Amino acid sequence: MFVLHLTDCPIGLRGDLTKWLLEIASGVFVGQVSVRVRDEIWSRVKEHCRNGRAVLVYDTNCEQRLDFRIHGDTWEPIDFDGIKLMLRPSVTRLKAQRTGTQINQNKGFSSASQQRSAKRFSYSHVRYPDDYVVVDIETTGLNPDTDEIIEIGAIKMIGHERKDTFNALVSTKKSIPHSVSEITGITDQMIMDSGKKINDVLVAFLLFLGDLPIVGHNIDFDRSFLLNSCSSCGLPLIVNRSIDTLSLARRLIKEGQNYKLETLATRFSIEQNRYHRSISDCETTGLLYRKLLNLMESDS
Repeated sequence: MFVLHLTDCPIGLRGDLTKWLLEIASGVFVGQVSVRVRDEIWSRVKEHCRNGRAVLVYDTNCEQRLDFRIHGDTWEPIDFDGIKLMLRPSVTRLKAQRTGTQINQNKGFSSASQQRSAKRFSYSHVRYPDDYVVVDIETTGLNPDTDEIIEIGAIKMIGHERKDTFNALVSTKKSIPHSVSEITGITDQMIMDSGKKINDVLVAFLLFLGDLPIVGHNIDFDRSFLLNSCSSCGLPLIVNRSIDTLSLARRLIKEGQNYKLETLATRFSIEQNRYHRSISDCETTGLLYRKLLNLMESDS
């Protein structure tokens, strides 16, 4: 079996690959070809991929029964005692690339690292951390493939205490729909005056986020837009652990009529600032997260 995934590659290359492979989804090709044809296809992909990225996975007779090749991606293949693994994108490496500095590789583990590892193995801390970043985004619509991010907000919490804040408006290619402006209060003029390029905003956001867990309300929505945008900009994908207050509320509260952020805030007597602006929603979500943890502890 032969599986090839292309991102941001020329349409002509994708059309060329259909001579040998079946495209089962956008940029995903599968097929059963000989080793020689496979290598020829891979050479063609690397030659015509331009600034895109390609990942090839195929059957082989090694211990893992598979192998893979990477071109133009931020994930890196590494050898670990004879086993081929993928090194995920690192915010530290991203920062080093931007500043031109070297990363010191320490193969040992400091006492602080060992303590953090022990803490992570605690069930309560793995699932419900005390240190995290509350994240919320505003968008021009609901489809991450066609709509755009217009605002990213985040609040860094250490021991459930607010330590830092990130907030940025994002320039868009299209005008903001009137319905979105009515809900969020964000206008085209605001974007023109204060909006920054998505690539610059994401780089700053990734550095702000670091490796802390993410807390959000319906976090899958936010992650889908962030992942699409990171992929389009050629930046490391966000692989941080995420905690969804929407899912947590559904598990803990069985009699709720709905689980909207506004409804849950009213239920827990959380002071409600303006909704559908990133920082305001982050503040409410952070308070809701702590209320849900208290409810879970009281139930236990």
